[in-house]
Amino acid sequence: MIASVGVRHRGRISAALCLGVLALIPAQHASAADCPGHPDALGTSRTLVVDPREYPIIGTMQYAKTLPLEDHEVVLTFDDGPWPGTTPAVLDALKRECVRASFFLLGENALAHPELARRELSEGHTVAHQSFHHPLLDHMSQAAAEAEIDHGFAAVDTALYGQPGKRPHTPFFRFPGFASTPALLDRLAARQIVVFGADLWASDWNPMTPGQELSLVLARLEAAHGGIVLFHDTKQQTAAMLPAFLRSLKAGGYRIVHVVGPAG
Repeated sequence: MIASVGVRHRGRISAALCLGVLALIPAQHASAADCPGHPDALGTSRTLVVDPREYPIIGTMQYAKTLPLEDHEVVLTFDDGPWPGTTPAVLDALKRECVRASFFLLGENALAHPELARRELSEGHTVAHQSFHHPLLDHMSQAAAEAEIDHGFAAVDTALYGQPGKRPHTPFFRFPGFASTPALLDRLAARQIVVFGADLWASDWNPMTPGQELSLVLARLEAAHGGIVLFHDTKQQTAAMLPAFLRSLKAGGYRIVHVVGPAG
């Protein structure tokens, strides 16, 4: 099922309004038919279309709003790739479970490894943007930060489609290090680009074993009852723990939601 949805302001809208919004986006659970040959796969429950004209900023770790996810619904996101060795392992794990995720690519990595960026797209994932070099954009001038963002947009779309368009094909962006500024947020909103934060993260930039990362992110999911989860597909520990994580989601009754931009 594909539904066009918005976001909610947690804790600041009435229960009646919340129920009204959620009624527009009933979940469709994955079945064996959704993953041929893997009847016990986690699968992808439903797809949400996020319109940047209405909902420009999401993710409660950084901002006031997030997606209107139901209890135990999860959006999987991966940053900083694509990267040989780790990104293929992440894609293999997602493919085995028929799960679709969102990848926020660095432009320089997309140009260096276009075959991986194209594989992400061909396997049904959302391929989005995270600048070109991964600088902290709040440490730069407005003009330099916008140029860095545009360089990333152009590089990713060149890797995927052969050339950039007038605007990014997928209008989703995540600030490196979540280092945004009010002026940059306003500029991206004016350009109809959705800014993604996260509702929780795996902290996989810290040294830890795959088992430690698995325990950490599952505990955070249990406390949050779902949400937008941030991983990095450049991390060996994340690639190693992902198969067990996806099986744990299945066992725990979690459902995967795939986010996409509006058509056209």
